[in-house]
Amino acid sequence: MTHYDSVVIGAGHNGLTCAAYLAAKGQRVLVVEAGANVGGLAALREFHPGFKVNVAHSLNHFSERVCADLKLESHGYRPASEAMQTVGLGSNGHHVRISDVEVTGATGEDAARYPKYRHQLKTFAKALAPFWGKTMPGIGDNSPGELFTFAQLGLKLRMLGKDDMLEFLRVATLPMRDLMDDNFENELLQAALAWDGVIGGKLAPRSPNQSVFTLLYRMCGAHDGMHSVPASGIDGLMQALRSAAEAAGAEVRCNAPVKRILVDGSSGELLASGVELASGEVITASRIVSSADPQRTFMELVGARNLEIEFSNRISRLRCEGYVAKLHLALNGMPAFAGLEQPDGRMIIASQMDDIEFAFDDAKYGGYSEDPVMEVVVPSLHQEGLAPAGQHVLSAHVMYVPANLKGGWTEEARLKLTASLLEKLERYAPGIQSQVVHAELLTPADIEAQYHVTGGHWHHTEFAVDQMLMMRPTYEAAQYSTPLAGLYLCGAGTHPGGGLTGIPGFNAAREILK
Repeated sequence: MTHYDSVVIGAGHNGLTCAAYLAAKGQRVLVVEAGANVGGLAALREFHPGFKVNVAHSLNHFSERVCADLKLESHGYRPASEAMQTVGLGSNGHHVRISDVEVTGATGEDAARYPKYRHQLKTFAKALAPFWGKTMPGIGDNSPGELFTFAQLGLKLRMLGKDDMLEFLRVATLPMRDLMDDNFENELLQAALAWDGVIGGKLAPRSPNQSVFTLLYRMCGAHDGMHSVPASGIDGLMQALRSAAEAAGAEVRCNAPVKRILVDGSSGELLASGVELASGEVITASRIVSSADPQRTFMELVGARNLEIEFSNRISRLRCEGYVAKLHLALNGMPAFAGLEQPDGRMIIASQMDDIEFAFDDAKYGGYSEDPVMEVVVPSLHQEGLAPAGQHVLSAHVMYVPANLKGGWTEEARLKLTASLLEKLERYAPGIQSQVVHAELLTPADIEAQYHVTGGHWHHTEFAVDQMLMMRPTYEAAQYSTPLAGLYLCGAGTHPGGGLTGIPGFNAAREILK
């Protein structure tokens, strides 16, 4: 029987990041992945012969420190030289174009306000940035070092200056609707800017609490939250992470789903001692590090019988219902969006914030909007090899589509939603329906089934006030260690949260190496 220092469950970006850091410090590390390829939701999938796409279709805040520490560019990763514009698509062909520094297509007043708005958000995001890469102290009985982390946060905010600090405290928990109304009048601009505060979660523009905080979290990367498709593609980043982990000495095994985490109680204390694969193979280890979501890790792989009841109850109550579907189109040519010379930006289809709000309302009651809102990218314009020559791939995040559709995800329901999405795209890109060679719809239920993510939730569990910072995913498991000795978490369900960042994997490795 083979024994390892650490077995990492899941070869998504966080699992690979954690494995690379552990192996670099001399640990014998094995990464076991259920799928045929590394990357998790960022893995490259061929959804039609010759047409490939990633479910996670762009980057906006991957950790620069992880890139540097793991020397990812030496392993083939080629980041984008510049970010894409975000384009709020107008149905009349009059669009709002948003870059890092300016807005065009809006009124002069809105265009003049945008640089100040952007500068202020960058200031706030910069103050918070160091704390995404720190372990958040637990609740109570804190060491002097942990208390110093809180003091550092307070000092960072105080160093903003009185006016900016007060403004940060005012806006940090505003609904996106209020933030937009405070700054802009153009409804198309408001909807496009609000998108990054609500995408991926169970939030709408009027939802209170943390949508502005979410927006600031997504601004911690190289392009300050602007999106890009790497020159080597999203899969190029995943392959570079695998290469870095293997170069450090880690082993990576795909097509190796974990059936259960082994729990040993022979010493009188329950201890995670290894994993049993679906094949029946048993692998022992000094520690198990799970990049799977918390509910899957604890309720399925560990089992409630091995957990204290109050802890297992908190885990079972985590909010994990996904609200984002994916539409992938194989196209026989480049789509022609009215008013755009080339559809090479990140295009938001939501004419006003109420469109987003009403779509959310439909999802709350188990349905989906007949007037859908979505984010559209044509990744084949940025990366070669995703489609045959002269043809293209379109990838869209569709909000709000519930995992638990009323009446279930029948074939009729799928076809109806797909038809509705194609009709909506046709309004902005006349003729696109005739270009479709193949359409793939992945509902959150499909994402759960195919990628082993509870509820099909991007972030493994909702990024919400009661499930973030020192409460993510819940207390007793928010510092990457868990109540089960020898078991650690390193996935999107831990601090700081989801998105393609690598930070949870980095943070977890640092805690393990302590």
